[in-house]
Amino acid sequence: MRRKIILAVLILLTFILQGTIFQTLSIASIAPNLLLILTVSFGFMRGKREGLIIGFFSGLLVDIFYGNMVGFYALLYMYIGFFNGFLYKVFYDEDIKVPMVLVAVSDLAYGVIVYGLQFLLRGRLDFFGYLRHIIFPEMVYTVLLTVIFYRIFYKLNHWLADNEWEGPRLP
Repeated sequence: MRRKIILAVLILLTFILQGTIFQTLSIASIAPNLLLILTVSFGFMRGKREGLIIGFFSGLLVDIFYGNMVGFYALLYMYIGFFNGFLYKVFYDEDIKVPMVLVAVSDLAYGVIVYGLQFLLRGRLDFFGYLRHIIFPEMVYTVLLTVIFYRIFYKLNHWLADNEWEGPRLP
């Protein structure tokens, strides 16, 4: 129960950071996707189920506050967390290279899917312009911040794993 509460607070805190501080720290109107880092990190560290759950609730917050319809971002983040959870078996402690690659690939997929389903279907056909001016800069910014945030999420994950209550301990 404590783990669920802490993860809910972490999702809210990450959402607030992404929507406030990092919006003001945007470079050329590009802000990093901290919720994507959170979803990828926990999917990678904890597996498909946790990635799916964290992704769903992260996306639901984005849907409620920024989306045109409820469910689009929830489904997108949920799939990202789920697919990153497949690599749970290759999880190595403190290796930052794999999470950085996963965040880069996930952010690229996120950008392409958002473009395809929200802009391309409305007749905006400048995919390469969107790729060059929005998707790649956001991906680079998000990957750079992965170095900082992954370490925080990694330490929090270890703390949660060490302090999980597994029932009464017998002598």
